[in-house]
Amino acid sequence: MNAKRLRLFALLAISLVFLLAWAFPVVWSVLNSLKTDRDALAYPPKLFFSPTLEAYRDVLFGSGSILPNLISSMVISIGTTVVTMLMAVPAAYALARLRFRGKKFAGFYVLATQMLPPVGIIIPYFLVLKDIGWIDTYQGIILIYLSFSLPFAIWLLVSYFEDIPFEMEEAAYLDGASRLRTLWRIIIPQVRGGIAVTVVFVFLNAWNEFLFAVVLSGNTVRPVTVAMFNFVSVEQTLWAKLAAVSVLAMLPVVVLGVVAQKHIVKGLTVGAVKGGGRR
Repeated sequence: MNAKRLRLFALLAISLVFLLAWAFPVVWSVLNSLKTDRDALAYPPKLFFSPTLEAYRDVLFGSGSILPNLISSMVISIGTTVVTMLMAVPAAYALARLRFRGKKFAGFYVLATQMLPPVGIIIPYFLVLKDIGWIDTYQGIILIYLSFSLPFAIWLLVSYFEDIPFEMEEAAYLDGASRLRTLWRIIIPQVRGGIAVTVVFVFLNAWNEFLFAVVLSGNTVRPVTVAMFNFVSVEQTLWAKLAAVSVLAMLPVVVLGVVAQKHIVKGLTVGAVKGGGRR
């Protein structure tokens, strides 16, 4: 075996190890979700077993159904994404394209809010929401989620707006278009890929968030990330049901990624094909 083939073999072996390490948690969850609780607890683990949908039936339609929790997560994630994008797009456009006093400070302030540790600000948020009666409500959790999703979305979108040549915008002004019309008809279509990427990341952050959710939610609004602990207790852990909930919690994210795949790829490469419009 020559040196070239040896390097190729080593590269494939390393890639296979990383692939297995990445796929192991997903494969483990899928396999255990198809077992009974007894098979899921078996040691050594059973590689050959009779697949059953018993765990899915129990977590979806049993006494402790997680359907309300999945709906809560969906409402919170979609609400956070919609409100975030409605505020982030004009804010990012202003930071990227407009000249105004205090622009650098505004940009630094947005970035600085991303550096705050969530555990350090959760108590003030809790006290404020408690005073206004928004604990265990959709609007309360969405409002708090904006504290980390909005700065992230603004800074992600700024780079996409900066990549648009100013000549396109100036040509629209010469044709008599207003700034708002130019933003809607000229600029936003150019950053659709970036907006799609931002939507996916904001949705994922809201869907997977746990710390704020476990403190601010209750019996009325309980996201699925918190509800998963219903299957973990001091006496036992229901591994098959826990795995089934994990798979169900992954499905919306996988579907969103597949649907937005085309725009995500375009959004990730848009900076490489545009000449840049910074001034």
